[in-house]
Amino acid sequence: MTELEKLAVQIRIAAMECFKWRGFGHVGGSLSIVDTLAALYGRLMTYDAKNPQWNGRDYLVMSKGHCGPGLYAALAVEGFFPREWLKTLNEPHTKLPSHCDKNLTPGIDMTTGSLGQGASLAAGMALGLKLDGQSNRVFCILGDGECDEGQVWEMVLFAAARQLSHLTVFVDYNRKQLDGSTDDVLPLGDLREKFAAFGWYAVEVHGNRPDEIAAAVENGFQNNNTRPMAVILNTTKGCGVDFIESMEMNHHITLTQAQADAAIAKLEGRLLND
Repeated sequence: MTELEKLAVQIRIAAMECFKWRGFGHVGGSLSIVDTLAALYGRLMTYDAKNPQWNGRDYLVMSKGHCGPGLYAALAVEGFFPREWLKTLNEPHTKLPSHCDKNLTPGIDMTTGSLGQGASLAAGMALGLKLDGQSNRVFCILGDGECDEGQVWEMVLFAAARQLSHLTVFVDYNRKQLDGSTDDVLPLGDLREKFAAFGWYAVEVHGNRPDEIAAAVENGFQNNNTRPMAVILNTTKGCGVDFIESMEMNHHITLTQAQADAAIAKLEGRLLND
């Protein structure tokens, strides 16, 4: 395995630890974005885990805020807070609520949960940095079901018009949402073509290969200096845990400690056998 692939496995283990203690949650979508998180925290983003509010950092907006547990796992692995916190997901007085809250969790840059709003917030952050002459990058992760929201497409128009070239949006195109497949609920079509038509630099990648994700973004940084960038991630919901991948409906599921332990053991075996 590459270093980014190893990091992705470590984040998946931490995510399953998080869900193990809670017993339920938005498992499928949290797992499908792990490889993007590995690419971000392993190569693409500038940050200081010991000083999460450092002004020189890049920013990440988890617009699909219900997948905060996936991000918490990455933050724990990178040392933003003690790993023991993962046992407190959504418990009373926790610092790890079910949806992202920047006032509670070190390393969370924006409070999210109302789908579509994170897109606008990320564009606003990028515009503010541009107006201040700052070079910090802003990254935003959207869900594919979230792209049903009109607010997302208002942001897409706005970001292109303002040439927010330091804004990068990832779309987790796992083709499932809360109530079924995206094709059944509201077909999204070719998202790469849509973003490109709106004036974005748009690419499509295998969304569960962190090195491919990182390379695509780095190539965009080198070859695009005027447009925002969209990265369409062709992912598998629940990726990395076989029995969750195979579930038809795996948006929000219950999980026994035995199931979580079995998944963690299998993931740890991947690291040991590498």
